[in-house]
Amino acid sequence: MTDAGLSANTIRIHFNVVRMTVASAVDENGEQLYPRKWNHDFIQLPIVKNERRPTITENELHTILTNAKGRYRVLFTLLPGTGLRIGEALGLRAQDFGPDCRTLSVQQSVWHCQPQEPKTLNAIRIIDLPEPLARIAREYITKPGYLFATRDGKPLSTGNVRKALKRAAGRAVGFHAFRRFRAAVLRKARVPEDIIKMWLGHARNLTDVYAMQLREDVAFRQEWAARAGLGFDVCANCDNRVENVA
Repeated sequence: MTDAGLSANTIRIHFNVVRMTVASAVDENGEQLYPRKWNHDFIQLPIVKNERRPTITENELHTILTNAKGRYRVLFTLLPGTGLRIGEALGLRAQDFGPDCRTLSVQQSVWHCQPQEPKTLNAIRIIDLPEPLARIAREYITKPGYLFATRDGKPLSTGNVRKALKRAAGRAVGFHAFRRFRAAVLRKARVPEDIIKMWLGHARNLTDVYAMQLREDVAFRQEWAARAGLGFDVCANCDNRVENVA
């Protein structure tokens, strides 16, 4: 593949397809038919150097929240405040929030305006919201259904949201930058890694008993949510009127 002129990143993508294909072969008990440990050095898998992982700064967030209007301002506050993936955020419904909006339950995602199961089992999770973000959610949620919906009640399209984000930021911004921002805020606040993984929906090496204890210890999690905060100022006095968007 190197002789063919493929980049290091493209070669790794091809390798990952092969790796996942081999791992997907399982027997009737779900055990892998061809378990193996890959030796990257032996097969001379190239290292991807200077991989670009764009994030977003607090000042850039302030610009976005100042310029965004209505539901988009709420959405662009929720993304960096929770670390939700864009499909998970667009799949949120009023009933996914706790009574005081201090917690939200991620149960589904949206792809091409259609609900679907989250990408992994770890993505099905509970996220604890700091009080400033919970207050915005309480004020915004006034009726059942999708939080960010069109006139006919369907989830907003990712394309329209991307256009609104570009207008508010003045440049193209990837949605994953919000997740990286949230991860950085949580790690700077020294939040326990197990809680970070739970909130972000990353793979966890937890026993079933410990995972259940963490899910049930709401006070412990919310104490850390309060300590970490949002990492940016919410637009408290902004006009949050909702405009219908197709």
